[in-house]
Amino acid sequence: MRWFYRGGRPNRAARVLNRLGAAVYALGVAPNYLVTLEVSGRRTGRVIRLPLVMVVFAGERYLVSMLGEKTNWVRNVRASGGNAVLRHGRREEVCLQEVAPGRRAPVLKAYLERAPGARVHLPVNKDAPLEEFERVSHRFPVFRILP
Repeated sequence: MRWFYRGGRPNRAARVLNRLGAAVYALGVAPNYLVTLEVSGRRTGRVIRLPLVMVVFAGERYLVSMLGEKTNWVRNVRASGGNAVLRHGRREEVCLQEVAPGRRAPVLKAYLERAPGARVHLPVNKDAPLEEFERVSHRFPVFRILP
């Protein structure tokens, strides 16, 4: 899985798979934690769609960037002020609120339980204690999903 995202950027195969995943997740035929994020591109203004794994922790919904700070979707969400759309069978306008690094660890742990494909990108074992997640939490943005 890691070779799909060498240097933190998707290669051609990953881009094709991401487009297919986004289309399927948007239809709502996948499990409900697989969603399509739609956000305006910060340079072009064009709507960017990508598949993500949503995690529910303590009754709140979250999105995690498994590739870290410099991913385009994170930059686009920040540039849009958190305004985005989630799709999973229906369209939901949301505001994505970035979680402070000191509060990300439990969400990252829950995320690794939910998203096995992300395990190669986060340098922590899914069964590690929370302290290990706290050490790397500043490197992986987490966004709380607000209606």
